[in-house]
Amino acid sequence: MERKVISVQGKELRNVELSDAVFGLPVNEDVIWYAINNELANKRVGTASTKGRAEVHGTNRRPYAQKGTGRARQGDVKAPQFVGGGIVFGPKPRDYSYMMPRKAKRLAMKSILSLKAQNETLKVVEDFSVASGKTKDLMAVLDKVLPRDKAERTVVVLNEDDAMIKRAGRNIPWLHFLSFRRLRAHDLFYGRSVIVMESAAKSLNEFYGEK
Repeated sequence: MERKVISVQGKELRNVELSDAVFGLPVNEDVIWYAINNELANKRVGTASTKGRAEVHGTNRRPYAQKGTGRARQGDVKAPQFVGGGIVFGPKPRDYSYMMPRKAKRLAMKSILSLKAQNETLKVVEDFSVASGKTKDLMAVLDKVLPRDKAERTVVVLNEDDAMIKRAGRNIPWLHFLSFRRLRAHDLFYGRSVIVMESAAKSLNEFYGEK
């Protein structure tokens, strides 16, 4: 498929070829769901911890006599039914991260890119940088490329790591930068607008294309 390349002034320049093997696939919702959940699970710190009955501080003496009171027999005050007692099956520190199959992860990224291309929320913009590293200079470009009402949860896919453009965008809470080599399914899927640099679009064709 072909897409128009937009200049930093918001004008159409030329066409760029987007591979159908990357941007024209049927959307696989299941594998997208697995990719997003995999990223969220890998972010979990897993430090939640509770004390069980054997770990709670307290006496082992019975709270009252076993017989003669008319009440249910009790072992000790560390039992879970007492206030301050142990927690039954409570969380312990653990590692929630797991590996996702490489082919499934690649398919998820291609499905998201195809979804954005089909929904017309993906735009190819000519390569630009912000030499000054100032937020206002970056916003001047974004205002030309994106309508103000759509400038929310925007993802910019870069071809090469650009420290100055990232510096200019770090004060914009709704703007995220991704490298074409290290896409994140969560940010890409929930981005309402996806801006792909022209060189990054060509790199995506090669990186995720059929080999």
